[in-house]
Amino acid sequence: MNALRNKVQLIGRLGQDPEIVTFANGNKMAKFSMATDDSYKDKDGNKVERTYWHNVVVNGGLVKVVESYVTKGQEIAIEGKLTNRSWEDKEGKKHYITEVFCNELLMLSK
Repeated sequence: MNALRNKVQLIGRLGQDPEIVTFANGNKMAKFSMATDDSYKDKDGNKVERTYWHNVVVNGGLVKVVESYVTKGQEIAIEGKLTNRSWEDKEGKKHYITEVFCNELLMLSK
């Protein structure tokens, strides 16, 4: 049952080209936003469509795949886990973000 803890699977489209960050030691990280769509019928029977945006982070060998083949608008499937982090800006205001730490990626469209 441990395999089911903190597991996220999403299918959606990239909202922007991935941002590739290169660290001083040569390691790279890719970051991008991904949109997923959902729809349901409200109490009056009208279809309501919603778009959810997810922040995705990719490390390790998958960065080369993202850097070479993944672009804005492309449909992909990812699997990973949710992570949270916080930081303070220059004015001392605390910010929080939830990200999906991707460990598997499948390209679904060209």
